[in-house]
Amino acid sequence: MSTLAIGQFVPGTERHTNLAVMEAFAEEAVRRGATLVVFPEYSSFFEADAGPASVAAAEPLDGGFVSGVAAICERLGIHVVAGMLERTDDGARFSNTLVAVSPSGAVEAVYRKLHLYDAFGHKESDRVVPGAIEEPQTFGWQGFTVGMQTCYDVRFPEVTRRLVDAGANLVLVPAEWVRGPLKEHHWRTLVTARALENTIYVAAADHAPPIGVGNSMVVDPMGVELVTIGDESGVAVAEVTLDRIAAVREINPALALRRFGVIPL
Repeated sequence: MSTLAIGQFVPGTERHTNLAVMEAFAEEAVRRGATLVVFPEYSSFFEADAGPASVAAAEPLDGGFVSGVAAICERLGIHVVAGMLERTDDGARFSNTLVAVSPSGAVEAVYRKLHLYDAFGHKESDRVVPGAIEEPQTFGWQGFTVGMQTCYDVRFPEVTRRLVDAGANLVLVPAEWVRGPLKEHHWRTLVTARALENTIYVAAADHAPPIGVGNSMVVDPMGVELVTIGDESGVAVAEVTLDRIAAVREINPALALRRFGVIPL
């Protein structure tokens, strides 16, 4: 049995403040037995309407934010996954990137958001470069194969299925799921659906209100919500097992029975 944690908070525009919150939450998660902690999208820097300040705050993968996360991982002996603004060659836009950092402080996997939030009156593509379609990067944790995707990606089931095809049985979804009519319902339904249809665990970490919907959660392969944080900043931990995945797949062999694959456009 393995224990992971989701950390829900409201990142701001000061990197050191965000890292301090993440470190405190990681310490709490470790006290409660977790060895993997998942934080939201835009954990390094966040402003409600991304503008020049967001572009200026973008960093390389060996910059101050990842170095700060690496220090947390090394000190506590854990994996951490978090969202950041990554610098690109486009002077007006950045990459919306997830990094998975190991207990040794090494970056083990990187994911750049594929589907940008050009919906519900927003246009993320004004400031964000969409990720290239590449072979999924995964990393190992406690016998699990872990994949990553970001926020709006969860509306596209083929993203998760492609990770599962690459071996992932635990998918992490850092997000900044913007509030709006029925948006909380969409969030909960979509996260649960991705776990159910792939018979995997999904751990989704959102921003707390007032901009995010909160409701960070861990869902098991049968769609059971193991933990949910609600509308406040905080940490929740969940125990996950490979045996649960195997048992669910024994009675619901949906992956084995499917007749279609995923082909990038």
